[in-house]
Amino acid sequence: MAKCIMIQGTMSNAGKSILVGGLCRVFRQDGHKTAPFKSQNMALNSFITKDGLEMGRAQVMQAEAAGIEPSILMNPILLKPTNDTGSQVIVNGEVTRVMSAAEYYRCKKEFVPEVLKAYHKLEEMYDIIVIEGAGSPAEINLKDHDIVNMGLAKLVDAPVLLVGDIDRGGVFAQLVGTIELLEEEERRRIKGTIINKFRGDKDILAPGLRMLEEKTHIPVQGVVPYFHLDIDDEDSLSERFQKKETTGLIDIAVIRLPRISNFTDFMALECMQGVSLRYISTPGEFKSPDAVLIPGSKNTIGDLLWMRQSGLEAKIIRHADAGKLVFGICGGYQMLGEEITDPKGVEQKGSVKGMGLLPTKTIFEEEKTRTRVRGSFRQMKGILCGLSDVEIEGYEIHMGTTTLLNKEPILSLVDDVKAGTRKMDGAASGNVYGCYVHGVFDRPEAARGLIGALLKSKGMDESDIKAVDLAVYKEQQYDKLADIIRESLDMEAIYQILEKGNEAS
Repeated sequence: MAKCIMIQGTMSNAGKSILVGGLCRVFRQDGHKTAPFKSQNMALNSFITKDGLEMGRAQVMQAEAAGIEPSILMNPILLKPTNDTGSQVIVNGEVTRVMSAAEYYRCKKEFVPEVLKAYHKLEEMYDIIVIEGAGSPAEINLKDHDIVNMGLAKLVDAPVLLVGDIDRGGVFAQLVGTIELLEEEERRRIKGTIINKFRGDKDILAPGLRMLEEKTHIPVQGVVPYFHLDIDDEDSLSERFQKKETTGLIDIAVIRLPRISNFTDFMALECMQGVSLRYISTPGEFKSPDAVLIPGSKNTIGDLLWMRQSGLEAKIIRHADAGKLVFGICGGYQMLGEEITDPKGVEQKGSVKGMGLLPTKTIFEEEKTRTRVRGSFRQMKGILCGLSDVEIEGYEIHMGTTTLLNKEPILSLVDDVKAGTRKMDGAASGNVYGCYVHGVFDRPEAARGLIGALLKSKGMDESDIKAVDLAVYKEQQYDKLADIIRESLDMEAIYQILEKGNEAS
């Protein structure tokens, strides 16, 4: 039976996901079969498993750090916000329905058996389970129906490490206040505190750490420095969205849609030397990029209308008219077409005119497409002719079906989940391209082909360009993360917590 430890935070974005990933890597390096677990995740950045099921990307990152195949057992409930008050509820990788926040709050105790079923299956398969909480355990208005913080810790009898974010200030108040708002039984579960994202000399913290221990009677198990590693993080809070620099040879602008999803599609490009990849949300930030990428969205119609109203659509159309590259993925691909129709109100009932840059029409359907795919680019024309025959691998996750109007598709794919069914995908019109495949540029050959084409279009030498093998690069990043965790946390004490579980300290 697996031992467990749970990472909770004083707030969202305290660094729980990354710390869980780091601990998964450390335990793996030490020879333990380890798995992550998060009972309920709210994120737009999702992933399709080998069996065609949908889970949160953060748990995929943690599974990669642990050296195991991602499974929906690690994230049995995924909430994908469709608007400010409602979410698509995904249980065990399958869509149930869209619920308002109030409806989900009333119903979520019904999902406890599914949460425990997934957790207990992991218990049978692994030595250690590292559990991630969500938000804060001190959200006292939500405690009665909690299935992700102390409520889950009680169900699986997990000891807890509480993480505070010093970078946003008030970390001692965060930690002390959170602990004070907990019930006595919950306080006893906390076996240590961690201060995260510290900049500067750790010795300066020493008086505060002593006072924190005196006030809480809970040991500080470590101070983790602020660091920069290229590791997938939660979507809406990602620091990637703050990148505005245009210092590289190639300037790529990614449209920062309000409901952006799967921005990790561009990680392979971000890693390449000489590439500046920045996220923009206003016309003033557009400048004069070499390429515009339009990512996926959980609300394609709403985000298309936002681009239209903000003036970004006009900027993109002028960019395309100037002969420069535009590439849309998933929702971005749908937006580039002539029309999007939603007859059943999957997002918002009715039809909306697309950007008119691709000869396609999209109809939304109630059934979601979820599949892993592999294949290659077909014979390409225009600026991306160098991608002809380049192999790709990725996944599709979308609600619509897109029809091409008198044009050839750009991808030939094999559907891994549906017994090897072959299909075509994507469209091109001059210098504008789009497809449904998330991860289309993850393979080094595809990333090199895209950036090489952009260099060539500017009259620059493409022969020396180097693309990163994303899988190797990620392994290096996880090892660096493990080094930071070992240097920052008292791993001997953490192993003792694992051994003792929730025994009295």
